[in-house]
Amino acid sequence: MIDPTTDRGHLLRRNAPFRRFLAGEFVTNLGDSLYAVAVLWFALQTSGSPLVVSVVNAALLTPWLLQFAAGAVVDRVDVVRLLVVVQLLQGVGVAGLAVAGATGRLAVPLLTAVVAALAGLAVTLTPVQARLVPRLVADERLSTGNGLLATVTLGLDTVFEAVGGLLIPVFGVEALLAADAATFLVAAVLFARVRPGLTGGDDGADTDVDTATDGGDTDSGGDTGSGGDTGSGGDSRPSVSDAVTAYVADTREGIAALRGTVFVELVGVSAVFHLALGATLTLLPVYAATRGGAGTYGLLLGAFGVGRVVGTNVADRLTGLPYGWFRAGTSLAAAGAWVASVATTSRLAAVVLFGLAWVPAGANGVFVSTLNQRLFPSELLGRVSSLKGTASTATLPVGSLLGGVAATLLDARTAMALGATGFAFVGLWFCLRPRLRRLPSVRAATPAAFDVTVGDDPE
Repeated sequence: MIDPTTDRGHLLRRNAPFRRFLAGEFVTNLGDSLYAVAVLWFALQTSGSPLVVSVVNAALLTPWLLQFAAGAVVDRVDVVRLLVVVQLLQGVGVAGLAVAGATGRLAVPLLTAVVAALAGLAVTLTPVQARLVPRLVADERLSTGNGLLATVTLGLDTVFEAVGGLLIPVFGVEALLAADAATFLVAAVLFARVRPGLTGGDDGADTDVDTATDGGDTDSGGDTGSGGDTGSGGDSRPSVSDAVTAYVADTREGIAALRGTVFVELVGVSAVFHLALGATLTLLPVYAATRGGAGTYGLLLGAFGVGRVVGTNVADRLTGLPYGWFRAGTSLAAAGAWVASVATTSRLAAVVLFGLAWVPAGANGVFVSTLNQRLFPSELLGRVSSLKGTASTATLPVGSLLGGVAATLLDARTAMALGATGFAFVGLWFCLRPRLRRLPSVRAATPAAFDVTVGDDPE
């Protein structure tokens, strides 16, 4: 068995393609974090209304409903090239916001429209990660690779948001937007140097294989896709109607892979959790304003991120725990820590307890990614992860709007305490549902244990 305490260093030292991919994710998430806190703080300062903040946040979150559409696309295209193009387009959009701010033309309606468009571009990133990681990392190191990726995408981004909150009073919103635009360019360069190769190349020397072997999707050289377009000889590209038919068929195949599995119920539980999370993302700056202002906002964002980082870093050591009981116990504990954070009069205690509440969520993010990659065929990973992601997070924008309403009708502290219901629901549901309670550990997971029937060999 691979020792998780040393495996991360081994993976980073010996796997150049994955290291470049991780570096690109780190840089782009740094910029995204500055961008997210800048636009929400701008909306709050400009309007002074929680409802306006909720609308901007909903615009930021709503395009993620399109993940189901992105998955089938990702499964058929050159994923590295897609990463690069998305980074460049997002960089142009954020640079436009920075220019508008510097010239005094940045208003909430313009901000909301651009935020929604940029979020629409970003929906491809989750299925791309699901598709690309198994091609960069050996199967026995998937948990380690996903843990490293989750650290920079689910944890450090919020830490960077905390830093952004502290930098806004010093440099202004426009400077943060300009910095974000620059990070997209750096990330595009890093992603362009990723060459997916033989899965498991990280076990040897510092490899950089240019030939992909995963399901015929060649991400270097010509793009053969999966629909018969060889890109050589005569013009054999399918018509628009053929492409639409193939796309619909691909999406249905992803739905069929999930139908009847335990993941259907898990997605429903996650949707309820994300409803509460969407409300929290709107409430956090409003709540922080009643407990010290921008400084408290930065600290709470930092705690949010640090908690998830801790979770992603300990996930390797927890893969042997029964998954069902892990979700039940840790979710209830997180709900308790959340309520205690709101109830305490100490700002330090409030920050620490809020951070502790997010440790289990960080670990679970790694578990979910690893389960996807181990239980489903590699050629379906983009569709499966995007369909699950869409269904799980579809409630985020609704929750964001509800958070604005709650902050208007209730005092900020009471509204913030209600956010703990997301964790409480997850914990109680797992306790009450034998099917979920008995789920095995991630380490011992098999397709049969999760009612997955599309094939026992994920490769």
